[in-house]
Amino acid sequence: MTTLLHISASPRGEASESLALAAEFLDSFRTARPEVAIETWDLWDGTLPSFGPDGAGAKMRIFAGENPVGPQETAWHRARLAFERFAAADLYLFSVPMWNAGVPYILKQFIDVVSQPGMVFGFDPDAGYTGLLEGKSAAVVYTSAVYGPGRPASFGSDFQQPYFEDWLRWAGIEDITSVAFRPNLATADAAEGRRRAHAEARQAARSFGRAALAAAF
Repeated sequence: MTTLLHISASPRGEASESLALAAEFLDSFRTARPEVAIETWDLWDGTLPSFGPDGAGAKMRIFAGENPVGPQETAWHRARLAFERFAAADLYLFSVPMWNAGVPYILKQFIDVVSQPGMVFGFDPDAGYTGLLEGKSAAVVYTSAVYGPGRPASFGSDFQQPYFEDWLRWAGIEDITSVAFRPNLATADAAEGRRRAHAEARQAARSFGRAALAAAF
């Protein structure tokens, strides 16, 4: 069965703007593609493993053509299980609030856990990296409370969307749909911008993942 995996990087529950946009997207997607199963991975639910010294050691052993052993083998096994949960989906929806001009640290942890040789990427000494997640599609909901395009530098910079979409492409995912809600909550009424962003999310969901879905059948 074709699956869409919603990966949530927001810990704010019902107060989250990114999760509200994601819910709007998913409601429209269910209507347009009722045959697609939808699963959710809340990155804050405690199931994402850490990737510290043992994980880093295991990764370097793999790069060297060796097998990790002991605690390194355990760390590598946990990373593979996380990757397999991620890679089992055909389509992705990420809800990504801006934290300090970038992405939440839990999302960076997710990226560092699953981005392993032979999983997310291959590497050749002459050709460099190759993304291994080709044929998949990703939709990303971005939110920020102060930063916005065209605002002065004192309102922040965007290391959120460029970083995350660079990672998606590096991993081999070229079909990317993005929806952004970036009001200046400190000075402006956000209601109209929120309405437009929700409408954009519904519209994007109706046509999301057509190429990946066509390839799956």
